[in-house]
Amino acid sequence: MERFTQFRDRGTGVAPFFPPPPPPLGFPKLIVWVTLFWFRLFIFIPICLAYFMVFHWLPLPSLVRKGFLWLILAVPSFWWIDLQVDGVRKGTLGSTQHQNRLPGPGSVIASSFTSPIDPFYLAAVFNPVFVACYPYTGEVEHLSLWQAILRAFADPQPTPKPNARMVSLFSIIQKYPNRSIALFPECTTTNGQGVLPLSPALLSAPHRTKIFPVTLRHDPKELMTPVPGTYFTWLWRLLGRPSHFIRVRIGQAVVGVTAEDLPVVEPHGDAPGGMNGNDGQPFREDHVLVLQEQVPNHVADSLARLGRARRVALDVREKEEFVKLYRKYNWTW
Repeated sequence: MERFTQFRDRGTGVAPFFPPPPPPLGFPKLIVWVTLFWFRLFIFIPICLAYFMVFHWLPLPSLVRKGFLWLILAVPSFWWIDLQVDGVRKGTLGSTQHQNRLPGPGSVIASSFTSPIDPFYLAAVFNPVFVACYPYTGEVEHLSLWQAILRAFADPQPTPKPNARMVSLFSIIQKYPNRSIALFPECTTTNGQGVLPLSPALLSAPHRTKIFPVTLRHDPKELMTPVPGTYFTWLWRLLGRPSHFIRVRIGQAVVGVTAEDLPVVEPHGDAPGGMNGNDGQPFREDHVLVLQEQVPNHVADSLARLGRARRVALDVREKEEFVKLYRKYNWTW
């Protein structure tokens, strides 16, 4: 792996683009995997085709869409989702007083991106509008759920394609006022060990828009796709493994404001409008206020904390170079 040392972050030693190792399989496990794979394949493919080719285009209620997506997730046995929300004790999330701590209409979900399951899970829970963002522009591109899933297998894209229809995040929020907006601000997939520099698209959100940092960690890590094009490998690991787990962490909402909107607070205030003990930012009960230009930095810190990762200086350009070198010495399936 010496040829890939240049893709380790110099400050932290983290290598965010390395693929997870293959699962160890003895002969008994291999028999189980093969049996489960073929049994599930003949259920999984027809259900996915039915949804994405038929039901996705019908004007179905949100609850019906979510139920269909959960049915698809049930086939490869996503039986356990460990969900934790900042500031909410376990077992009390269903209380109405905590609903403002979850993404809702008019808010933005800034999610980590490690697997095709990430957009699938977000769609099954929040039914958001997906947009793609890029590292060097503040505009975004509207995506369908299927397109968002495929981007987990796609080559890194530092710039939009020539035919891409780019708009501001502000206009997307205005167009869909009754839904949340989901984006992956790192602009490409990683292995979850590092948080890449975030897209400036977060800066185009309207003032006082709630931006929720969300991380999804897969256990085991075999479903991560930091290397593009691994369709068959991923499908084998998805349908062959007996069960899968996801740990979901939702951080305190970040709200960007102007300097005039920041309240004057005491250094150690603990009432609403006081200071956040972690970073010294003024906060309300369910969100933290930061200057608009500091929003990407604050969201990146939250993603690193929630995902137990490190912020790194490597970005989409470095991943492009990594993918070229990786394909030179490895097969990608």
